[in-house]
Amino acid sequence: MRTIKFGIFGLRRGATFYRNVMMNNGEVVAVCDRDETKLEEAKKHLGGNVAAYTDFDAFLAHPGLEAVFLCNNFQQHTPFAIKALEKNIHVLSEIIANATMAEGVALVRAAEKSKAVYMIAENYPFMIFNLEMKRVVEGGTLGKIMYAEGEYNHPFNPYDAAEMRKYVPFARHWRYLCPRTYYITHSLGPLMFVTGAKPVRVTAMPVYAPLPDDTISGSVRGGDRSAVITCLNDDDSVFKVTGWAEYGAHCNASRFCGERGQIENIRGDFNRLLLRYNAWDKPEGKEEMTEYAAEWNDPDEELIKQAGHEGGDFFTIREFFNAIRENRRPIFDVYFATTMSSVAILAHRSLLERGVPYDVPDFRREEDRVKYENDNLSPFVAPDAPNYIERWSRPFVPSDEAVAEYERRIAKQD
Repeated sequence: MRTIKFGIFGLRRGATFYRNVMMNNGEVVAVCDRDETKLEEAKKHLGGNVAAYTDFDAFLAHPGLEAVFLCNNFQQHTPFAIKALEKNIHVLSEIIANATMAEGVALVRAAEKSKAVYMIAENYPFMIFNLEMKRVVEGGTLGKIMYAEGEYNHPFNPYDAAEMRKYVPFARHWRYLCPRTYYITHSLGPLMFVTGAKPVRVTAMPVYAPLPDDTISGSVRGGDRSAVITCLNDDDSVFKVTGWAEYGAHCNASRFCGERGQIENIRGDFNRLLLRYNAWDKPEGKEEMTEYAAEWNDPDEELIKQAGHEGGDFFTIREFFNAIRENRRPIFDVYFATTMSSVAILAHRSLLERGVPYDVPDFRREEDRVKYENDNLSPFVAPDAPNYIERWSRPFVPSDEAVAEYERRIAKQD
């Protein structure tokens, strides 16, 4: 197994992958971040031979660099991915792949011209419960999957300054500029991975419940706690998913309903599964209801258990490196990636229009690319920009005073 010469761009998230890279016979030869303290930390962790850059173009020009991991801000991956692909450098990109529809078109065109591998770094499909559900679904005992649900629910304590500082270190951070539908891949990705179905039409509704003003972030963010998104798929099945949700208790959950039965992970203990069949149609040798713990059944089990995101981070690196070594398309290729991003973007437009449906483009088709190649609408630009689209289901822009107060309240006190 040959070593992959790897570079990481963005070290807040990227630093969490050092061990996964090494466990998959990769070598981090270069790192890039505008924060020089993070570069110094990388040198201490990786050794003095790692090259450190603050300029991305210089980073890409590092001698022998084969592949890069884009771990920069959520909405800023596409331009950097295209630069790397144009130099035939393999790209692993954090989510989402593209923040506008036009970026999705440009990314697909660049990937098709490049000799390099492109992969979206979606890790939730590789969690143990989703892998087990894929095994059961592909085994065929549930019959055709007609309906599936995916939920990514990650609430924060709105009175905890340390938690706010960890996830949203300043008021205009991307998390507070990001519509709820945009952070969709942790819920949608597993459903597409397990079933192979691809969304072709999407609609969405907001879950609107503003935080009280006495919370740390109540005065600097809009009132949407989630978005409920429904997808009609190319095989006539239907998905229901959330984007980033903040309600109820923390959980990551998937459910698959077929003609003969269903399987889901148990909320609150998501590595345990509940498999059920109808009494009149259960397969021979199966119980009507079985609750059990998923098992890895993977030769790299001990390494997987050391990885973040319930082992998903290990699989992400392994799949990317194997695609490079085998010169093949990865599971989560540029079409998979831009489909998820298109659902995210168009679901938000549906939400703003109280559920008007949108057709999801297939960027394999030039006619679909032409339709969106100049569509630069974005919630991440300034509200007075000509291509701005509202971030929340009800228009909201925080005052300068509220922003200053938020940053005062989360400031670390000595």
